[in-house]
Amino acid sequence: MRKHQQLRAWQQAMDLVVLIYSMTANFSLTEQYGLTSQMQRAAVSVPSNIAEGAARGSKRDFLRFLHIARGSLSELETQCQIAQRLGYTADISALEMAINALFSQLGGLIKHLKASL
Repeated sequence: MRKHQQLRAWQQAMDLVVLIYSMTANFSLTEQYGLTSQMQRAAVSVPSNIAEGAARGSKRDFLRFLHIARGSLSELETQCQIAQRLGYTADISALEMAINALFSQLGGLIKHLKASL
């Protein structure tokens, strides 16, 4: 098992990807190349950046990729709110809880790495 697979943040990010793909499967076909694609790419970006950063040779690189992952997570949060406002999904409270939990996990990991520089 690679280092990133042991991180709780990566595991939660992978779960979030599944949630997003499940949610966007019900979106209008007219959104296939719009919001659906954007949300899926933002979701996939989070665990991907955690994994890439963990595979880099330095803590500074890992920190940089964790910040990118957190940016993608914020982008995804905004897109979920847009989807709700457009009526594509009725309730995003479970998604918001998952996003908040992951944001906290990433923040803790960032704080830990900064303290060890």
